[in-house]
Amino acid sequence: MQRRIRTIVVAACALAAAAVTAPAGPAAADAGPPRTGFETSGGERWTSQPEEQSFLAAVDRASDRTSLRTIGTTGQGRPLQLVRIGGDRPTANTMLLICSQHGDEPSGREACLTTVRDLAHARDAATRRFLDRTTVLVIPTANPDGRAADTRGNADGIDINRDHIALKTAEGRATAAVIRDQRPDVIYDLHEYGATPGYYDKELLSLWPRNLNTDPKVHEEAHTLSETYVRPAAHEAGFSSGIYGIWTDPVTGEPVKQVAGDGQERILRNTAGLKHSVGLLVETRVDPLTDEEKADPALNNRRRVATQLASLDGAFDFVDERRSRIEAATTLARLKGFADRGPVWTGGADNDPATPEDTLQDPPCGYRLTAAQYADVKDELTLHGIVSKPLGGGAYVPLRQSGRALVPLLLDERADYHLTSGRPVTAC
Repeated sequence: MQRRIRTIVVAACALAAAAVTAPAGPAAADAGPPRTGFETSGGERWTSQPEEQSFLAAVDRASDRTSLRTIGTTGQGRPLQLVRIGGDRPTANTMLLICSQHGDEPSGREACLTTVRDLAHARDAATRRFLDRTTVLVIPTANPDGRAADTRGNADGIDINRDHIALKTAEGRATAAVIRDQRPDVIYDLHEYGATPGYYDKELLSLWPRNLNTDPKVHEEAHTLSETYVRPAAHEAGFSSGIYGIWTDPVTGEPVKQVAGDGQERILRNTAGLKHSVGLLVETRVDPLTDEEKADPALNNRRRVATQLASLDGAFDFVDERRSRIEAATTLARLKGFADRGPVWTGGADNDPATPEDTLQDPPCGYRLTAAQYADVKDELTLHGIVSKPLGGGAYVPLRQSGRALVPLLLDERADYHLTSGRPVTAC
């Protein structure tokens, strides 16, 4: 898209800085596209939930490219919403943005909101052409209750980004249903992090699915998204970057310690890979970088959002420039489960070889569930898009399906986060 968002970053930051004295409310809306609370305050505060609702409704009303619908309700009764941006016709590529899974990480949400508006209102030929060929889906606030309380977890204290296997939360279930129904080719997950000065302090960190069950071609595309598009886009915009979870030597830049970023299947970037989407986690630095940012929190806030927008720029370029490769990788991965006979791994990562205990070298044909087990996990299997066959009051779940590698992670007792211990069936 020729760095379409790069231009918007500059314009949005200028707008936010200038908007401190600008009028807000209905009169201001008449002057042009709607603005977020973050923008109208010049970054002095984050957009409130009522402001977000009004903003999204205004964007939806003003553009025939967008649709807004509720996909769930949180424990405290707040809506979980999905925005769709694109033309009327089905597209070959679908991109899903997941914003603020952690309620105390607001910069990704602000970037998502302005991106929704800017895509909806853009008139340039490049963006129109992009949206003719790409459907962009956005969950603007994936954790509304946590956002209201300014907490990492939801109203029950659950970290939603550790619930993409168990699906115990309304938030996790809503996301799973979107992934099942929309089958996004790219899932882009926006977060923030606290720096460790000297070793872990880049303005942007990113990481692809490390789970070993991710299809190799999907894994390759996710790695390319991170290392060839997102991080370089951040650098071009003047922001430093690194790999999430890896401390580096401040002198040599060499990795010295891994503190996060394994292959856990319950984390969204890994779940995305298991479901044959090109997944990426991005994290922007919360802490002030300069004395000026320490003295002016709004300046720090604007830098956080601008980093997210610059990174998103790279992600859009990735989709635009590699759409045929992405589609080929995700489509083939979804079909391979019907024919694959290879191993399944219950542990390990792309930088951490699996042990023999973590390797199902000769996986079973499927798993038999009792009636009680099936009643307990049927909804979760359905949300994951896993096909099951009723059998004798219980069910049989075959491996021969699109989600082949996911089945043992859900039903085999050797998997760390399995839902239930199904009985392996080896007579195919």
